[in-house]
Amino acid sequence: MGSPRPVLITATLAAALAGALLAPLPGAVAAPAKDRPQPHPVREGGQDAPSAAAGAPLSATAGALTEETRDLTRKDGYPRRTELEAPPENPADKSIKLGLAPYHSLAPRLNALQALGDRVSVEVAGRSAGGHELYLVTVTAPETAGEAADQERMRERIENAPAAAAKDRHIKSHYKTPVFINNNIHGNEWEGTDAALKLIEELAKAKDARTADLLAKNRVYLNVTANPDGRIAGTRANAGGFDLNRDFITATQPETRAIRQIAIDKQPAVMLDLHGYVNGTLIEPTTPPHGENYEYDLFLKNSYANALGMEAAVNGLGYTAEKDGVRPAVIPFRDQEEGWDDWPPIFTPQYMPFQGAVASHTIEFPMTVNNNAYNTLPVEELRRRAAINTDIAGAAMRATLAYTHSHRASVLADQIETFRRGAAGEPQRPVSEETVPGVPGIGPEDVYTAKFPRAYVVPTGRSQRSATAAARLVDHLVANDVRVERALTAFKLSGRTYPAGSYIVDMHQPKRGIANVILADGRDISADVSTMYDISGWSLGLLWGADVDAAASGELRVRTRTVHAASPTGYVAPRGDLRLRLDDPKELAALNALLKQGVEVRRATDGSAIVPGSARGRAAVLADRLGVAFHATREKGTKALERTRVAAAVTAGELFALREMGFDVVPVSTAVLNAGFDWSTADVLYVSSGLDHAKLTPAARAAFEASGVGVVGLGEQGAAFNEAASLLDVTAVAGNGDANGVVRVQNAGGPITGGAPAHTFVYSPMWFTGAGAGVRVDQSYATGNPLVSGHWRATEKGTGGPGDAAGHASVVSGTSSAGVPVALFGTEP
Repeated sequence: MGSPRPVLITATLAAALAGALLAPLPGAVAAPAKDRPQPHPVREGGQDAPSAAAGAPLSATAGALTEETRDLTRKDGYPRRTELEAPPENPADKSIKLGLAPYHSLAPRLNALQALGDRVSVEVAGRSAGGHELYLVTVTAPETAGEAADQERMRERIENAPAAAAKDRHIKSHYKTPVFINNNIHGNEWEGTDAALKLIEELAKAKDARTADLLAKNRVYLNVTANPDGRIAGTRANAGGFDLNRDFITATQPETRAIRQIAIDKQPAVMLDLHGYVNGTLIEPTTPPHGENYEYDLFLKNSYANALGMEAAVNGLGYTAEKDGVRPAVIPFRDQEEGWDDWPPIFTPQYMPFQGAVASHTIEFPMTVNNNAYNTLPVEELRRRAAINTDIAGAAMRATLAYTHSHRASVLADQIETFRRGAAGEPQRPVSEETVPGVPGIGPEDVYTAKFPRAYVVPTGRSQRSATAAARLVDHLVANDVRVERALTAFKLSGRTYPAGSYIVDMHQPKRGIANVILADGRDISADVSTMYDISGWSLGLLWGADVDAAASGELRVRTRTVHAASPTGYVAPRGDLRLRLDDPKELAALNALLKQGVEVRRATDGSAIVPGSARGRAAVLADRLGVAFHATREKGTKALERTRVAAAVTAGELFALREMGFDVVPVSTAVLNAGFDWSTADVLYVSSGLDHAKLTPAARAAFEASGVGVVGLGEQGAAFNEAASLLDVTAVAGNGDANGVVRVQNAGGPITGGAPAHTFVYSPMWFTGAGAGVRVDQSYATGNPLVSGHWRATEKGTGGPGDAAGHASVVSGTSSAGVPVALFGTEP
C-alpha cells in the first residue's frame, strides 16, 4: 500500500504553481539547502521509483477535466454475457514469468467461464489510462429481468429509505447481499487476479447445495484486475504513473472512477482489496487512528469477525515459516499498536464504508515476488511464491463469502443501519467493549468520532475563483453520490444569510460520511499517534479554494431543487476586450488553449490575461466547456503571452496536472539531460523528482547554464537543484519528513500567489530562511500553528514541527546572478 509521495492534486493551488511558470520573476545568489529527512518507509518495504513520470503517456490526461463513468445499473437480468474481444498476445507481460495469467489471456478465460453455465456474467466497467478494458464479473444465481429490477428497487430502498427498509420483510428474505472483491489495483501485486479466476470457475462449476444457496442469496462482484496497465508492465502504478490506491478522494484516474461507480451502483456490504507483500499475511482491521467519519462500531464488529475467519482459513492452509517461509497471519487491530491506520479515505477499503460496506479489508499476501525479487530470484522460486500467494488470496475470498452468507441477516441490517443513522442525523456510537461486544482490546485510543454539522452551505458569487471552485466541488460531491440541493430563494441558517442559488448539503442524508470527508476542514491528529502511514489531511473545500460554511444547527427552511450537476459558471462579456483571471487550473487551461490557437493574449498588470474581443467566439467555447469567466476590460495589457514550454523533471501527478492545464510539457531527467537536451525547446525547467544536478555531466551543466531558462523547484529535489546550480540566495529548511496535511498560509500577492487560496497542502514540509537581496517571499506559513488538519509533529530532536515553520516563507522567487528567474516551493501545490 505504501507510497513515498502523494498524488493529491489540489486544484486551485495548482494555479499558483502555474503562475510561477508564467510569471516574470524578480532577484539574487544561492545559499546551501539543509539535509531533508526522507519520507517514512512504506509498509511493503519496496516501491517503484516515481521518477518514471518521464514515461507517462500524454494520453493519460485525456478527458481529465471531465467526469466519465459507465452506468452499471442495467435493467436486464442475469446472466449478462459479454463476448469479450481478446487483445493481441503480449509475450512481454510481466505476469508470465510468475506463472500467472497475463492480461491478454483474461478475455478468453472469462468468455469460457461465461459458457460454463448460467452463473457467470461479465461486463466492461471502463478502460484504464492505458486503454485496457476493466472486467467486472458477477457470480450469482440466474435472475429474470423482473427479479433483477426487484433487486435494484430493494438496493435503492436500503439507501434512500433505510428506516423503512429495516422493517421490510421482502428485503430480509429476498435481497442478495453484495460482496465486492477488488484485485490487482497495484499492478505488481498480481495474485488476487489469479485467485479470483479460480474462485469464479469453482462457483460456476459447483453442484453442492451450499454453493447454490450462497449464490441464491448473494451476488459476488469481482474486478478481475483493477490495474491492467501495471499488471502488464510489472509496475505498481497505472500507465499514467498513478498509485490508484491513493486516488479515492480525488478520483483523477479512469480506473478509480470505475471502482467508485461499482461501489455506488452495486452498494457492496462486504469488500476485499487484494495486495502484497507482508509476511505474515496482513488482514485488516487496522490500528488507530480510525476514520472519524465511519459508523465505526458497525464496521469494526463485522471487519474483525470476518478477519478472524480469514485468519483461520489462511493459517489452515498449512504453510509454515520453517517449511515454506510463511508466517502466521496478522490482524493489526489486535496485534499492533499503530502505524497501519484506516484514517484517510484515499485507499479502496477506506472509501467503501462511505458507500455502504460494513466490512472492508486490505489483504496483504506474504511472499514477495515484485521489484528486486522479481529481477533476482530464480523463476522456480518466484512461481512457488506466487502459487502460495494465490492460495492465500483464495482462502481469504472463500472465508469472506462464508462469513457474509452465514451472517447475511446481520450484515444487511448493519448496512441499513449505517444509512439510517445518516438519514436521521443521529450521533455516531463510540466504540467500546459494550458497543462492539466480542472485539477484545478496545480502548480510548480507538475512539474517533465526528460531530456532523446540520448542513453545509456552499455559497456562490463571492468571487469568480470561489464560484468555479464551488462548481467543481458540487460536481465532485454528486459524483460520490452525495445529495446536493440548490436554494431557490434567499435563506437564513445558523445566524447567517445566504442568497438564492447557494448550494446546500443537508447532513441528514444516508451518505453523510463522504460528504463530511469532502467538505470538513478535517482534524489535527498530531498528538494522537506518533506516526502515520500516509495522507492525514485532505479537505477539498479548503484546498480547492471554495467557500464552505458549516452550519452547526438550525432548521432548513428554504425551497430547493435537487442538483445533478453544478450550474454553469462560464461567462463571456458581450462586448469589448476580455479579462481572464489566472487563479484556477481551468483558467490556465483556457489561456493555454487560446495561445495554442494563435490568439494574441497579453498580460495585465495584476497578472491576469487580456484576450482581444475578436476571440470572443473561442472564449465562449472555453467558458462553456471549462466554466471560466471572461469579463469586459479596457486594459490593453503589457507583455504578450506565449504558451510556456516546460521541461519537467516531476512526479507523475505533477506531469498529469501540468498537462491537464494545457502546458506544453517535455518530461526530462538526469539521464535525458546527460544524453543532450535541446534547450531551445523549453522556456522553464520544473524540478521536483528525478533530476540531480550533481550527477549531470559537465556538458549537460554547461548546456543548462547557457540556456537561460527559468526554474521552478519544488521540495527536496527542487531545493537541492537550486543550491547546486547557485540560483537563489536562500536556505531551505526541512521539516519532519513524516508530516503531511492541510496548512494555513499567508499570500503576499503578485503573479505567483496573488489568486491562491489561504490554505495549501504539505508532504514532508519545507520552508526558506536567510533570503538574500532580491529574493521575494510570495507565501508564508501562518503564524501560531499553521496545521489545520493532518499529522505534523516535531522530530525526536524537537525540531521540524509546525511551530518551527510558522511565519517562514513557503514560496519564494527571484532572479539569479546570471539573470535566471527562479521560484521555489516548500509546499505541495
